[in-house]
Amino acid sequence: MRQKLQRFEANKWLNNLIEPGKAIYKTIKGQWNNLYFPNNQPITLEMGCGHGAYTVGLGKTFPERNFIGIDIKGDRLWKGAQEAQDGHLHNVAFLRIPITQLLDFFEENEISEIWITFPDPRPKNKDIKRRLTALRFLKLYEIILIDSGKVHLKTDSTLLFQYTLDLLQQQALQLLSYTTDLYGSSLIKDHLGIQTTYEKRFLAQGMQISYLCYANRCGTSYFPHPARSRLRY
Repeated sequence: MRQKLQRFEANKWLNNLIEPGKAIYKTIKGQWNNLYFPNNQPITLEMGCGHGAYTVGLGKTFPERNFIGIDIKGDRLWKGAQEAQDGHLHNVAFLRIPITQLLDFFEENEISEIWITFPDPRPKNKDIKRRLTALRFLKLYEIILIDSGKVHLKTDSTLLFQYTLDLLQQQALQLLSYTTDLYGSSLIKDHLGIQTTYEKRFLAQGMQISYLCYANRCGTSYFPHPARSRLRY
């Protein structure tokens, strides 16, 4: 508890962590490339970023782009924000909000790309609407993303992966690529060695990582049915 309180206090002085109580918190909507990032470069979000490993990793790899990690847990965000500050990553920011409040902080077409990395699969039926790939969240992503903006999902959960594939098909969203074994596929080269804490843990346990990427607001759905039919939940 003491460590958590210390991190909450430290967060107040981290300029790259935007949270309630800071002036910019109420004015940032639609102004990310004016009030925070000193450029007009594309913005990528990481949903439920936790300690921010993916957000920081992407920021280091693509200095010409901007990245924002989103989570509600301030003590987790502290770690990523502190690392980004120590590394002078001026293209990285963190936002402490519930993801249900996205429209309060981003305008339509303000975001170019979204990453969802190892979210809670919410296996109980009563919690399906809380999955970060549930329909209510896909609709939020659709609003803030540019046309044909990309959404990426990485997960160890076969249940969540199949659920998401089925939902994308129902919504006629274009699946650009997917695999149920990322580290055994050619798609791994696109992930640049960036791993979250959960990902490292799952790999150490010998678990397979599933990955998919779909395009926002595309009218034609493409699903390789033979491969899909082998997945069940």
